[in-house]
Amino acid sequence: MTETNDIINNKPTSIWLVDDHQLFRAGFKTLLNRLPSVHVTFEAADGADFLTHLNTEKPDLVFLDISMPNIDGIAATQKALSIDPDLKIVILSMFGEREYYTKLVDLGIRGFLLKSCDFKEVEMAIKAIIDDGEFYFSQELLQQMVYNPSSSKVGQPICDISEREKDVLTEICNGLSSQEISEKLFISKRTVEKHRASLIIKTGCANTAALVVFAVKNGFYSV
Repeated sequence: MTETNDIINNKPTSIWLVDDHQLFRAGFKTLLNRLPSVHVTFEAADGADFLTHLNTEKPDLVFLDISMPNIDGIAATQKALSIDPDLKIVILSMFGEREYYTKLVDLGIRGFLLKSCDFKEVEMAIKAIIDDGEFYFSQELLQQMVYNPSSSKVGQPICDISEREKDVLTEICNGLSSQEISEKLFISKRTVEKHRASLIIKTGCANTAALVVFAVKNGFYSV
């Protein structure tokens, strides 16, 4: 019994690549397949092919380009998460597409990465999302989103945390899981995950542990 469980637990992470640039996709696939715990099991050049395949199979993680023909990354994400709300999607993007990030977080993505990032960051994202149950947002993009470039106070963080986000933040600090928070606050788990991602974006915190430190330091939570 133990041996069977070990085999199940040690199976490679199934990853799908959805990007219309064949050379980028091929290079990305080669790098991913070099990781001992990862296997690219499906590729698609557009959102339509991705969504069709999603009706019959489910990956552990999807890397999805935001700019694609036919069905773009935003529409594909919205439809994919309506099919499977628990699907883990990481958006691959460029700096110029930052206006879409908040909408994608609201839809329920697990993270976003710059297509120009170092592959080490890709490994960090996979670990954070698959192994640790966290989100992963490119640090360069977080810095862009957390600080308001139009503010008269250079470096002033944007931190307009809503009342519901404060509730979620409190329960995160209490050590509750997303499922436990959803039950306590009478909201869906997916809504909790959206609030958690929004908090990360607004505060610039890299993970849940950093959120707790932020909450304590800024008076959102008392220990």
